[in-house]
Amino acid sequence: MKKFILLILLSMCSVISYAQLNGKVVDNNNEPIPGVRVSIKNSDKEVITDIEGKFKIETTSNDKELIFSFLGFKTKVITIADLQNDTTVVLYEGNELLEEVAITNLKNKFSRKKTAYVAKLPLKNIENSQVYSTITNQLLISQNVNNFEDALKNAVGVDKLWQSTGRAGDGAGFYSIRGFATQPQLVNGMPGITNGFINPLNVERVEVIKGPSATLFGSTITSYGGLINIVTKKPYKGTGGTISLGGGSFGFKKLALDVNTTDASEKFSIRFNAGFQSEDSFQDAGLRESVFMAPAISYQVNDKLTLNFNYEVSGNKQTNPVFLFFNRSVPLAFNNLEQLNYDPNLSLTDNSILIKNPTQNYRGEIAYKITDNWSSQTIVSGGRAESKGIYTFLWNFADFTTNPAAPAPTPFFSVFAQRSDAETNSFDIQQNFTGDFKIGEVRNRLLVGVDYLETQNIDKSSEFRTLNAITAQGQLLQGLPTNANSVNLALTGVPNSDINVNQNVLSAYVSDVVNILPELSVMAGIRYDRFDYQGDKNTDVDDATEYTKSTFSPKVGVVYQPILNKVSVFANYQNGFNYVNPELAPVSLTDPTAGLQLRSFDLENADQFEGGVKTNLFSNKLEATLSYYNITVSNKIIGFGPGKQQDGEIKSQGVELDFNAYPVDGLNLRGGIAYNDSEIVESTSNPLLVGERFGEAGAEFTYNFWADYRFQEGTIKNLGITAGFNGSSDYNTMEGYPNVGEFILPAYTVFNAGLYYDHAKFRVSFNVNNLTNEEYYKGWSTVTPQQPRAYFGTLTYKF
Repeated sequence: MKKFILLILLSMCSVISYAQLNGKVVDNNNEPIPGVRVSIKNSDKEVITDIEGKFKIETTSNDKELIFSFLGFKTKVITIADLQNDTTVVLYEGNELLEEVAITNLKNKFSRKKTAYVAKLPLKNIENSQVYSTITNQLLISQNVNNFEDALKNAVGVDKLWQSTGRAGDGAGFYSIRGFATQPQLVNGMPGITNGFINPLNVERVEVIKGPSATLFGSTITSYGGLINIVTKKPYKGTGGTISLGGGSFGFKKLALDVNTTDASEKFSIRFNAGFQSEDSFQDAGLRESVFMAPAISYQVNDKLTLNFNYEVSGNKQTNPVFLFFNRSVPLAFNNLEQLNYDPNLSLTDNSILIKNPTQNYRGEIAYKITDNWSSQTIVSGGRAESKGIYTFLWNFADFTTNPAAPAPTPFFSVFAQRSDAETNSFDIQQNFTGDFKIGEVRNRLLVGVDYLETQNIDKSSEFRTLNAITAQGQLLQGLPTNANSVNLALTGVPNSDINVNQNVLSAYVSDVVNILPELSVMAGIRYDRFDYQGDKNTDVDDATEYTKSTFSPKVGVVYQPILNKVSVFANYQNGFNYVNPELAPVSLTDPTAGLQLRSFDLENADQFEGGVKTNLFSNKLEATLSYYNITVSNKIIGFGPGKQQDGEIKSQGVELDFNAYPVDGLNLRGGIAYNDSEIVESTSNPLLVGERFGEAGAEFTYNFWADYRFQEGTIKNLGITAGFNGSSDYNTMEGYPNVGEFILPAYTVFNAGLYYDHAKFRVSFNVNNLTNEEYYKGWSTVTPQQPRAYFGTLTYKF
């Protein structure tokens, strides 16, 4: 009997043999890749490569294939019979994958060293000649961020001008970057339109891409200072999620759900995010509510083909925030906050005056690995943003009387109201081919793409009507009180617009990163852009405003790494442009009976020269970017309304320092400082503006800092302390209007702090914003008070 059992065991051993396979995984530049997942197909056995890219895995004679996968690289499947010990496996970089799950034990958790969106190629930050600032989800969690405006305080050189208004077309808020106003209009690298509040609960990270970037992104969603890309949460392989409940000052409350699951084959993953958030204003009236759902799906058909789809639908409702608009035509009745004598606790509105912003955005992607060296990416995206309800604003109404005995400026404000009924629709299809190949010993990373973007603006809103006249102290001087009943009465019988404006852009672009040496690379790219403005479909077919224009936009960059992957010196030239649509304007500014004339404008053009240093030192413990930029915009339209002329030239230059660090285990630091010098250097029609700061440039100095320390040992292990600050120098909110005088918004520094306990199964956090209860204001020819001290708490359950 014993001999029989021994014979069976020997027979089994002869059928199934065991072996240990070892090797190394590198990229196309022969650099080791740590963290690569090496797994046996149709098995649960897997290992992870070490810091040198090496791996060891036990195989049997029944095992047929090994799978090598890593975020940012194309998955590779190799037959085990073709592998030998000490084999080197080369992985090729690919487009942004969707497996972006937060790594809770990541040491430098405020850092993101690589992205495929900025260059539309998967470049490391240190080898990219363009400067960008990344705000990670871990940083948002550390700060307990509850609105998009607070998230952007972490981006160096970004200064808020206007908060979200909800109004049609541009209600998502304005931010100054490198001296020029921009809005968040990019979602996952594609146009994503919104008119209102952006909920941060579905944000994986935010990328602020600096400088004019028309070569890769065109002109319709960028500014000369940069652009803001929102990266949403996406599926990953695995099952888990979180449920979060939060509350705080001024009636703040939120509920958020984040669930991810993968099927048994690990080919199909779905992630579902949803959330509700509401809060009252810190003032005597005002509210904001937001609800959203965001499903995302990833299906790996095979080792070459992956299908991805994500969709977000949101409903936002808010009162109009306080915007004290100053008149831009006549001298101000007040030149500082003391003279204005405004009580920041007054909203000068009513909770019955609401504007709603239903929004939806979708993005479908077909990612196909043609070969190890070549990939195809087909993206179809679109969106719809609406503004429905009542939009109001407060205007410092000037005294337009012709009586010379009464030339004094008026100190009161008038409430203007409009019944908003507008929507913006967008559709975009983009095809990219990327290659990673060598010609001789020279590595090339090539991007070739075409893009078609179509937008439509429909507006059936009413005309504006004056509701009343009030003082900055809230005293009603004449007219109706500010509420929905008064607005409805004032707008009874008021005519509505009937506008349907359409335009499309067809573009082609090519960009190549050439590694002349492992330490030296050159990037060169160019874009061809054909802009077709089709005018208003609801007017005559032969509308004289219709036109078609084309232009080229080049880009060049050089990166030299004296210490490979640790220090790089870079320089770039970048280009931006803007098609300015024709408009009807008065023939005479003084004679209203003279009629209208059609005015056409040339292309605005921006050129940036930039240089600096990037570091990744002390085993990834210190990442920093120091840069100097100089942007010149020619053919700039100067002025506003019928008096604007296209005869301006603007120079904007500055220095920026951005850093992430973790000097010791458990301590993460994030911060930066930026200086911007913006000047109008030429304007024939507005000579008083020459030498003045450009109006949308924001403050000269902005700065931010945040520290997060989590205890590593003992009874207080997993307890964390956070603290930081942000601020800016003073700013003349009436910059660009020298005839009216100045109004200085004082410099400020806002301190924030927090405490949290982060367990494997739950997280409890408590944060205090504006710890010292600083009174401060933001604006852009406006004044808006900012939130005083506020307390927020969040409980998150992880599963």
